[in-house]
Amino acid sequence: MSSTVDAAGNPIPTSAVLMASSKHIATRCRKENIAFLKCKKDDPNPEKCLDKGQQVTRCVLNLLKELHQRCTKEFDAYAGCMYYHTNEFDLCRKEQKEFEKTCPLE
Repeated sequence: MSSTVDAAGNPIPTSAVLMASSKHIATRCRKENIAFLKCKKDDPNPEKCLDKGQQVTRCVLNLLKELHQRCTKEFDAYAGCMYYHTNEFDLCRKEQKEFEKTCPLE
């Protein structure tokens, strides 16, 4: 895995990328995730929550794009390590530390 974005600069949300950015997603997209989960709990009809799901997706993709712009090298290294080690956090602590130092949680 050489980059977390495609040639056009759009994020590629692979499992390794999502795992590497999971703390940031949990913090930044918390409001959207809670609204989506509440909608799913309140209404069993999946169609009723499509807009909430799209808001979550939009939030995550915007965050991934921002992380790539702010800390390209560290984010790519961490996501690459997670990809190589099949998403085992324990094997990528060095890359995680560098990533979180360069792009701290807000």
